[in-house]
Amino acid sequence: MSPIPRRSLLRAAAVAGAATRFSWALGTTNAQAASGAEAADADPVRLDWLEDGGLGAAPGSTVGVPWPRGVHRPDQTFALTDADGTAVPVQSWPLAHWPDGSLKWTAHAMSSDAGPLTLAAGEAAAPERRVSVTTSGGAVSVSTGVITAKLGKSGSALVRSVTRGTTEIARNGRLVLIRRPEIEDGDQGAVKSERFESVISATEVEQDGPVRAVVRIDGKHRKGDRSWLPFSVRLYFYAGADSFRMVHTITFDGKQEPGRSSGDFVGGLGVRFTVPMRDAAYDRHIRVGGDGTGLLREAVQGVTGLRRDPGAAVQAAQFAGEKLADPSTWDQRVTTRLPYIPQWGDYTLSQLSADGFTLRKRTGKGHGWIAAGGGRRASGFGYVGGPSGGFSFGLRDFWEKFPAQLDIRDAHTDAAEVTLWLWSPEAQPMDLRFYHDGMGQDTYAEQLEGLNITYEDYEPGFGTPYGIARTSELLFWANESTPAPERLAEQIGAVRVLPQLAAPPRQLIKAKVFGPGLYSEPDRSTPAKARIEDHLDFLFTYYKDQVEMRRWYGFWDYGDIMHSYDPVRHQWRYDVGGYAWDNSELSPDLWLWFAYLRSGRADIFRFAEAMTRHTGEVDVYHLGQWAGLGTRHGVQHYADSAKQQRIANTTYRRYYYFLTADERVGDLMHANVDSDETFLALDPLRKIRTEPYTPDRHALSIGFGTDWSGLVSAWLTEWERKGPKWEKARARVLSTMETIAAQPNGFVQGSGLYDLDTGRFAVADAPVVGVSHLSAVFGLNELCAELIDLVDMPAFKEAYLDYCRYFNATKAEQAARYGRDFGTLLLFQGHSRLDAYAAVQTGDDRLATRAWAKFYDSDGYTESSPWKTEKLGGPVTLVPGSEAGWVYTNDTALYGLAAIENLALLGDRMPS
Repeated sequence: MSPIPRRSLLRAAAVAGAATRFSWALGTTNAQAASGAEAADADPVRLDWLEDGGLGAAPGSTVGVPWPRGVHRPDQTFALTDADGTAVPVQSWPLAHWPDGSLKWTAHAMSSDAGPLTLAAGEAAAPERRVSVTTSGGAVSVSTGVITAKLGKSGSALVRSVTRGTTEIARNGRLVLIRRPEIEDGDQGAVKSERFESVISATEVEQDGPVRAVVRIDGKHRKGDRSWLPFSVRLYFYAGADSFRMVHTITFDGKQEPGRSSGDFVGGLGVRFTVPMRDAAYDRHIRVGGDGTGLLREAVQGVTGLRRDPGAAVQAAQFAGEKLADPSTWDQRVTTRLPYIPQWGDYTLSQLSADGFTLRKRTGKGHGWIAAGGGRRASGFGYVGGPSGGFSFGLRDFWEKFPAQLDIRDAHTDAAEVTLWLWSPEAQPMDLRFYHDGMGQDTYAEQLEGLNITYEDYEPGFGTPYGIARTSELLFWANESTPAPERLAEQIGAVRVLPQLAAPPRQLIKAKVFGPGLYSEPDRSTPAKARIEDHLDFLFTYYKDQVEMRRWYGFWDYGDIMHSYDPVRHQWRYDVGGYAWDNSELSPDLWLWFAYLRSGRADIFRFAEAMTRHTGEVDVYHLGQWAGLGTRHGVQHYADSAKQQRIANTTYRRYYYFLTADERVGDLMHANVDSDETFLALDPLRKIRTEPYTPDRHALSIGFGTDWSGLVSAWLTEWERKGPKWEKARARVLSTMETIAAQPNGFVQGSGLYDLDTGRFAVADAPVVGVSHLSAVFGLNELCAELIDLVDMPAFKEAYLDYCRYFNATKAEQAARYGRDFGTLLLFQGHSRLDAYAAVQTGDDRLATRAWAKFYDSDGYTESSPWKTEKLGGPVTLVPGSEAGWVYTNDTALYGLAAIENLALLGDRMPS
């Protein structure tokens, strides 16, 4: 394990010492030694696979494991064993630290198919064949002990070669982009296109073994003098593996303007390799994945089904992918006529929708295509090669993120070419233009009128895709020969569902991570608890089914869900302003992750994983003037003019990062550390302010709810990770906590003037009541629970608990405490979890009673809600399915979180 630098620990100690000068401290546990009780918390942790099947054909897996405070020193090493007690090689490193310096989260990489596994303190076993990384000249070489990949540091080839032993399996792995300078809305005009290829700007070795190596390559796509569409690619290698994984991110920086047909339209986006072909044409094998583990299994030059029979053994061997006997041993009526048997060099599988793919082939360029079949949902897998070696390749979420495509070209020549198209060149170009002309909404007053009818917050020029991103995952295998069908099926399985190790819910609960006490394992021990568990299951199942029925799929859409339902049309309001794509509104991300944390269910994990990949990339800007801000819910993920912290909220990424150690999500969280600067670029309240306001670096208006919760989550995460800006981040966490607590009305004050240079809020001269129903529903409760546990700052704790006490209080109680009531509020059911948290923290039984009263009988879902679906079909709906016309995503997220947290906090005090 790589311990954190001693200098960092000394700085942390200095901060802890400085904290004693205030009324708070950063923790009391000594990181150098654990007490007897804490030593018990260091018990070994059982790790198991989310799904059956173990590692399969995947190169390896990395898992995050949490530890209670004070249990493990920062330089603790770890050992992994299988069910028989045999040592399993593991590579470990810290992901996060408690304020006292002890380990909070650790990451562990392994490449064994064993399972379940046991992780404990100890010395790690070394792999028999370790990963090694060497840098020489213009290349980085990574060896897994089975394959060697030579990676570029400049030029177009990210992967210059992949060899197995002395055999080159693939080379010249590069990125390809087709740009269409014009998009035709009619059937006139000629289609023009430009081809761009990757050009590398930086290559960095992030990990170098012994079990896992990670290399990051950044650059853009270039043709001539123009470079655009930045990419960031990570390549993952594991000890003893014959494969590697690619995580591929693009950020859109092109120009597309509504009402104009010219611009930067992506006509194709892919990853391309050249594959040397050494075997005879009849020994060259093509494999293309279809539905499930289905495969097209052919040879470039087929010898089955001919008028003359080469022999049953020859035919069977070719279909099996085995090397054929010398043609001189065949029936000579076939051997002498081999030159007259066509050689099929080109294959294409196109998945242009979530519901169908087509497969075709041809002998070569300039000749006609022949239909070769089709199906519904292809696996995204392919192979080309022969007995002397071959290359398998796959694109994860192939049909879910349509339009996708696989190409094999020139397999009949000395060098085949394979392309995995993330955006198929056979689909319509990527059209990201804003979807309407503004409809005369030129002034704020007109835009607010639009908001009042479609719930869309429109503003000219704001509905731009410039700066949004998308991440894709790919797998590649360097095979020593054509794999047997069973092995190919394993490779397909790894492409479709990447194996993931996981720690059990009890370890997460025991470690007190993600808000201590806010979640517990499902409990059906009483009828009341069982009913709530049934309701939680119903809601998750309903959304999972709606993704399928409503086809919430596509390159830019997959992972998100819709905001509101239209029961008249029996349709989600996909075309009605702010009622369409949800974009994390009221935290469905949190609901899903908390549902997983308590249950360990694989289906919930995969749903939340897809949402995290989407919301962190597509709904947030990563370049341009709004980098660091996200976009409010809308018809397009970037359409709404409300660009806000609450959507870019790091809280929504933390769970996936700490559970998997995913570097790309780590990038997204680190990028938010300076997002307080975004309040200089854009005032989120610009349309509704009644008093003059100009953003001032030393007096920025920032809300204590949706704004601060997004900011502090980024700062807290950077501090815990000991990232490059952790000292600044820690200071921001502490100074904003202190100055929120110092406000005349604490959190109820609503907002304050923030100084970018000092990281402090100015303390207001007079008390103000500025409470919104939205303030606490974007992760504030969950973050404050963490902060109160991490930092002993009584004034902050009291300020937050006071907010919890009074949000759901009567207006008379609010006025008695603050001089005036909070006005018209809603979302009481969602806020019942604040009552529950405060009840536990203060021991106030009245709050406990109120928590359940607001949960059961306020707004949102109730016990008398239908809790069932109704079947739908033609001619009412487009496709058969079901609906629950009373279900809305805001209510679902709030009910889900309130149910989970109330059960954990007050499950023993439920009303009879």
